[in-house]
Amino acid sequence: MHLCNLFFTITIVVINHFSVFIAMKKKYLLPAGLLVLVLIFWMAFGVESSGNTAILVSPRQGEFNVTVTTTGELRAQKSIEIMGPRGIREIELYRVEIQKLVPEGTIVEKGDFVAELNRSEIMTKLKTAQLDLDQVQSQVIQARLDSSLTLSEARNEIINLRYAMEEAQLAVKQSKYESPAVQRQRQIDYEQAERRYNQAKENYITRQKQAEAELSEVEAELQKKQNDVQKIQNLMKEFTIYAPESGMVIYERDWNGRKQVEGSTISAWNPVVAELPDFNVMESVTYVNEVDIQQIEEGQQVDVGLDAMPEKNLTGIVTDVANIGIQRPNSDAKVYEVIIEIQESDSTLRPAMTTSNLIHISSFPNTLYLPLETVHVQDSTSFIYTKEDGNPVMRQVIIGQMNSNNVVILEGAKPDYKVYLSIPADTSGIEYIYLPEKVVLQYKGDEKASKPVSKAGMSAAEKKRAL
Repeated sequence: MHLCNLFFTITIVVINHFSVFIAMKKKYLLPAGLLVLVLIFWMAFGVESSGNTAILVSPRQGEFNVTVTTTGELRAQKSIEIMGPRGIREIELYRVEIQKLVPEGTIVEKGDFVAELNRSEIMTKLKTAQLDLDQVQSQVIQARLDSSLTLSEARNEIINLRYAMEEAQLAVKQSKYESPAVQRQRQIDYEQAERRYNQAKENYITRQKQAEAELSEVEAELQKKQNDVQKIQNLMKEFTIYAPESGMVIYERDWNGRKQVEGSTISAWNPVVAELPDFNVMESVTYVNEVDIQQIEEGQQVDVGLDAMPEKNLTGIVTDVANIGIQRPNSDAKVYEVIIEIQESDSTLRPAMTTSNLIHISSFPNTLYLPLETVHVQDSTSFIYTKEDGNPVMRQVIIGQMNSNNVVILEGAKPDYKVYLSIPADTSGIEYIYLPEKVVLQYKGDEKASKPVSKAGMSAAEKKRAL
């Protein structure tokens, strides 16, 4: 667009001068016309040809640093969790809504109000438990009445049987003047009355134990229902949450990184509402892709920058590298969590600040390297395009470590080479120069070098051109 505007401006100026020349002296008409044609030709073809000019670079030699750059987020290494009620799962309440929550960043003292949870569901649980308790209390009263009535009837039966036995005993005494048959009959009646009396007393003991067992069962159920009601009432008190210690309130985040705010719900398995971080030791939580994670190890040094305070330069150290990858929200790639401990203690650091982390993997002195754009791969062979005697040449190279911008060249390049930054426009008939097979085999199996290429598939001309 800029070139078009420039072309338009120059053309207008030339036309204006051309008109002046016509008006003043007609002898200038021919030179002016030629000037216009030259300018038009230069703008049309000169600029276009300059756009196709190849960019050449030379390999650089010196210290080569392998780094991994990531974006992270600060958090306190240690913090006190502000917990909601821990026993709601026992009453089959699995999620509770946060109805009220102090603003994030609020400074609280121990015992200060932090949050209020919605009591609607637990109130329903309490009403249901209270109804169950009332029902069991009625059953206990009924069981006691039934037991009392049953045992009372049994006691009356025993008294009546005792009287019957005593009457039979008197009949035996009075039959001593009767015939032996009558005496025997009275004796039998007495023994039967005595047996019924003794049996009734044994049955009374059994009925008493049975009544006690039945009453004990319903009383146990009553105790259980009373405990349920008491448990719910105690849990309801925990729905108003207070600070366990003094500090700054930082909102808890759920599994996908969303903050727990008013209207969010806490889980019965992890009823954390917020936390009180310890600002003495901070760490950056970052995620590394599955390609770079193989280079990350505990103990590596990190340069840490803060997006909110670019003037601050912090240092860190990798303290933990996850073994299992996770899939972050809105991303298809697997990433691995890496924890970086900040070495400096700074009172201005706050959780959730965004950090830029430069993880130092390794450093190689006096190394030859090129921009990543200069190295191309064809059939598992790495190569570069060099300009030699005015023509592009394709050279095989062995590459080593790489960072986000450059790659180490182990074999196949020299510092005085002129290397194309991109593929030349015309590669027809280009010369291929391969490394000697013994050089390629030297790096075979080296994970830091590119895979070797066999010459078995080369043509005779290609083998002849190989160094």
